[in-house]
Amino acid sequence: MAELRVTQIKSKIGGNKAQRDSLRSLGLRHIGHVVVKQDRPEIRGMIKAVRHLVTVEEVD
Repeated sequence: MAELRVTQIKSKIGGNKAQRDSLRSLGLRHIGHVVVKQDRPEIRGMIKAVRHLVTVEEVD
């Protein structure tokens, strides 16, 4: 199964509660933080909620 490398590129300050919760659930804590997650529908949904704050790359 493919994996996604998610990098936080912008601050969560000023975001609403759903966006802050999505970043926390993804495991992102600060700008520049990188996590690798399984490519699953629920992860894709969290990424979609904060797509303006993160970059996403597919990893094999």
